[in-house]
This record gives sequence, structure tokens and C-alpha cells, in this order.
Amino acid sequence: MESPPRPEGVRYSEEHEWVALDEEGYGIIGISDYAAGELGDVVYVQLPDVGAQLTQFKKFGEVESVKAVSDLFSPISGEVVAVNDQIMSAPEMVNEQPFGTGWMVRVRLSNPDELQNLMDNDSYDAFLSGLQH
Repeated sequence: MESPPRPEGVRYSEEHEWVALDEEGYGIIGISDYAAGELGDVVYVQLPDVGAQLTQFKKFGEVESVKAVSDLFSPISGEVVAVNDQIMSAPEMVNEQPFGTGWMVRVRLSNPDELQNLMDNDSYDAFLSGLQH
């Protein structure tokens, strides 16, 4: 089964987290479809509190699956303004809709220029194909 195309305008880190700007210019962060697939069934997610400061490429939480516990690394720096509480009680949403209802945190970006340090969809696909060879 082929996964649906990734949304346009999403940027990725090498740790497989993504960030997309919403209509108000906030960053929405989650894990990629690739990461969700590699993890297997997600059973628990630990996220920062609203008000926490995230630093690009630094740990901001954990995701636990049936296979392993993995650290989450922020693709962008900023202040957490919202946390997706729904995935706390229904962590399977991370697997089912990693770019939709499975989002993790909403962030007020402190340095939008950091987006240039991330990959677009084409670059991320090339990065993934390098991992699989």
C-alpha cells in the first residue's frame, strides 16, 4: 500500500520530525510518515508543556511504540503554544495521520530562518532513499 503524498510546504529534519507553518505563521510539529511506519504502533507520547522553549535539533519529548522508545527532536526553535492532548489518550493517531490529527505541538517560532536548515519533500525523499540502500 502506497502512502498518500506528503503535504506541500512541510520541512523535515534528519531525525524525521516535520514542521509546517499554519495560516497564522505558527509551526506545527509532528513525526513523518516514515518515522511512524518505522516505529510501529505508537502506545505513548511524552510532550512538553505549553510555555516550554524548544531549541532546533534538541530533544523535546519521547514517543514509545511497541518496538522502542525514541526521542523527539525539535525541527525548529520556539515557544510551545499548544500541545495535541488528543494523542495522549489516542496515540495511534500518530500512526494513522502523522500529518493530520497526529500532530504533536504548535510553536511560536523564535527564528524562522532555521527553516532553511530543513529538507523539503523532494530532499527528504532523497534522504530516505539513501537510508534504504
